[in-house]
Amino acid sequence: MTEIKAAVRQASMLRRKEEDVMSTGLPVFDTTVQETNEWLRAVETRLPPCSRVEAYGATCAVLQGLRDRLPLALVLGLSAQLPMLMRGFVLEGWRPEEAGGSRDLKTFLDDVEGRLPPGFPRETIAAAQAVLAVAAKRLDPGEVDKIIRHSPGALRTLWPVEAGGR
Repeated sequence: MTEIKAAVRQASMLRRKEEDVMSTGLPVFDTTVQETNEWLRAVETRLPPCSRVEAYGATCAVLQGLRDRLPLALVLGLSAQLPMLMRGFVLEGWRPEEAGGSRDLKTFLDDVEGRLPPGFPRETIAAAQAVLAVAAKRLDPGEVDKIIRHSPGALRTLWPVEAGGR
């Protein structure tokens, strides 16, 4: 009986340790981690055989590449729609005064490819399409429409057809 109690106690302690890892104790942080994981899971699902880490890399690369081609107001509108954690990694390293990167598709994809993790297992265009498809589902449709309308023409083709009233 003592062995059973010890095993139950040990299992309970392990479960508490797992909960501590999964919870910050601050609801706003727990929420943003959960929402970010939902985004990354959705990207991961669209990009087999990508792992969650690779989905994170793709999401950063694509959204930062897009960010660099949008006007300031749209970047801020886009970031306001993202979970707090994602807002941080999308805006990380951003220099608004240097915005307005090349507006052609090849340069955009080259930029994204340069930001992807080494050995990324999928084509760059597939990563861009997957991230933008998830964005189209998770962002406000009006915001998506504005982003698409202000994106360079060739980049618009990467968004799903049904996105932004296209």
